[in-house]
Parts: sequence; structure tokens; C-alpha cells
Amino acid sequence: MVKNGVNTEINLSTIKKILITQPKPDTDKSPYFELAKKFNVDLDFHPFIRLEGIPAKEFRKQKIEISNYTAVIFTSRNAIDHFFRMCDEMKVIISQDTKYFCITEAVALYLQKFILYRKRKVFYGVDGTNKSMFDVINKHKENEKFLYPCSENQQDNEIVNWLKTHNCGFATPFMYRTISNDVKEVIGQNSYDIICFFTPSGVKSLFDNFPAFNQNGTRIGAFGNNTSKAVEQAGLTLDIVAPQPKMPSMVAALEQYLSAVSKKK
Repeated sequence: MVKNGVNTEINLSTIKKILITQPKPDTDKSPYFELAKKFNVDLDFHPFIRLEGIPAKEFRKQKIEISNYTAVIFTSRNAIDHFFRMCDEMKVIISQDTKYFCITEAVALYLQKFILYRKRKVFYGVDGTNKSMFDVINKHKENEKFLYPCSENQQDNEIVNWLKTHNCGFATPFMYRTISNDVKEVIGQNSYDIICFFTPSGVKSLFDNFPAFNQNGTRIGAFGNNTSKAVEQAGLTLDIVAPQPKMPSMVAALEQYLSAVSKKK
């Protein structure tokens, strides 16, 4: 049981309950459910955050002309959703020559929902880190002006600093805001052996709900370079990291971790 954010009943030798801080998958064919069956663990799904789109009227106050930019940087599917939502609301037509730089291949492929996907204009890093994305941007940055759509209360300073350092023309339009969900009851009534995070905002939500949270043996998983940094900056021990070579997803990282734990029994 968790009291005041402290897990008081953790058993380090076994893993029985895992909390995924995202909505439950729509389909029973999700690899998460195969994972649960394979290792006989209980999976709970509960989003720690919700997003609220900034309306076009409010966006205009930022005085950013989307059509003036030739490239867009995306670090999440949410950013893609709200970028194209804003373009629709403001009746902005995106040039077919616009280039898109994405943090992972999964984020890049999500663009197919909105554009005709062509490799000559969609790029992504090889391992999900900012550095690998920077390496790709660096090869194509000449004569480009970059948009980096992000949350009003969450932007990656490493990306902003890199763009500044490399003398890139850029803007960071706020197109949505992240709001922490109330998860006190969810965590307070359960004892989780592993909690998996997917955004820095998810980590923030944990401490918004439990300011005095003490890890106390709970394993922490993080997807993405920025989420991993947020976990460590919060003073938590990071046990499970994705993506990594041969572990492109959180499911794959969990499977490797659970396999290792099973062998130790």
C-alpha cells in the first residue's frame, strides 16, 4: 500500500503489479496483455496527464506565422496532433516541401495520419535520443527555419539550446498545455512494483499528487531520453529504460527486465 506516496509493501524478489501511466490499449491484441500473461503479472493503465489544446485565438497572441517555417521538430505524437489541429483551425496550408524531424521512428510513422509520407522529407534519430535527432538535423539544417511545437508548460531546453548554439532560425510555439490528473486514489489503493512513465509531465504529475513521494524499492521505467532525465532529476532511481538497441518499446524493455528477474528467483 502507498501512504503519502511511499510504497510500504514492496517485495524486491517478485514483481506482481505494474502501472502503465497511459490509457489502456483499445485492443486486446496489445503486446502489453501478452506480456502480462507470459509473466503472470497484473497490469494497470491510468494516464497521469491530460492535454488541453490551446485555441487558435489564444495561439495568435504568440505572433508566430506557421507558414514562414520550412521544418518542424516533433518529440511526441501529441505534438503532431496539436500541430495539425492548429493548422486546420487557422486554415494554414503546409507546403509539401516541409521537412519533419522526429525523435523516434514511431513518432515519424505517426505523420502518415496527416501527410503523404516520403523519406526525403521525414527524418528521425536512430535510438530515441536528442543527440541522434540532432545528428540528423545537422545534416539538413542549412537554409531551414524550424518550428518546435510543444506544451505551454513543458519544453525540452536541450533542444532549444542546441538550436541556439547552431545558429538555427526557430520558434517554439505553444499549441497545447499539459494538466496533471488526480491519481492519488489509483496509487494510494495499490502497491505497484513497477511504474512506467512516458513523458516528463507524467513524472511531474506523480509529485503533484505526492510531493513527498519516496521510491522505497518501487522500480521505475521511462520511455524516451527526456523522460529518463526527468526521472533522474526528480531524485528517483531509474531501473528500466527504453528505447534501446533491441528494445524499441516499453513492452520490450519490460520483457527483458522481467526475464532477468525471473532468472534470479
